[in-house]
Amino acid sequence: MQTVINRDALARFGGALSDPTRAEILLLLRESPSYPSGLADKIGVSRQILSNHLACLRGCGLVVAEPEGRRSRYELADARIAKALDDLIGLVLTVDPACCPAADTDDCC
Repeated sequence: MQTVINRDALARFGGALSDPTRAEILLLLRESPSYPSGLADKIGVSRQILSNHLACLRGCGLVVAEPEGRRSRYELADARIAKALDDLIGLVLTVDPACCPAADTDDCC
């Protein structure tokens, strides 16, 4: 049973990172919590597109929305996610592009 839980957690994390916009959102939130409008401006996407990606990341359990009056501030759901992102960024992998072509899908995790 534990293997299934671990597999599913890694699949959610991998699915979230497979999209460049979601990966950028996670990297920005790794630095500090932020509001959707600020994230959209930094990334250069519409607020609607950003909202869709945030919904996916919330569904994956990677980010949470903290209500602040009429606004919501987003942050990583767990500080260990930032550590995991740091560890992944620190890895240097040599990958054969023919073996693992970039996915052009918009599938949510």
